[in-house]
Amino acid sequence: MNPRHKPIVVLLAEDDPDDRLLLKEALSESRLVTQLACVEDGEELMDYLYLRGKYALPAVSPRPHLILLDLNMPRKNGREAISEIKADPELRRIPIVVLTTSKAPEDIRRSYDGGANSYITKPVTFESLAGVMETISRYWFDTVELPPLEGGAGGGHSQNNGVGDVYGQWC
Repeated sequence: MNPRHKPIVVLLAEDDPDDRLLLKEALSESRLVTQLACVEDGEELMDYLYLRGKYALPAVSPRPHLILLDLNMPRKNGREAISEIKADPELRRIPIVVLTTSKAPEDIRRSYDGGANSYITKPVTFESLAGVMETISRYWFDTVELPPLEGGAGGGHSQNNGVGDVYGQWC
């Protein structure tokens, strides 16, 4: 299990500002996530992971422990992002949880075939969403052993790199 004294970084890739706000609030209720970074589409997700553009400094974009990914985003959709992440030897170990409105069997199959670690349809009530976020947090950060964060694309995403431990620092 992950030691609780180290910051947990979750990267949320979601284009809808209302969904980002609801997910941020639901995650804050779980009290397990200490840092949440948000990107609005698949291109921005890849910029964050590869330390490009406004994410060029590791202190601004520490390597996430988990990616929460919407499928239907502009520029690069979630399916394309999964394929690109899982094809990269430095990024493929980051767990990806698809969190989307789609219940389409084809979306589910393609997500898992592409390398997603979990597929969750977004609940319709805030209470249900908060419960799902708590389950995700407990499973990924209290139950499973995640790979170490050393190394990585763009060089040295390791620990917190000086970024504060306040939940929701970037969203």
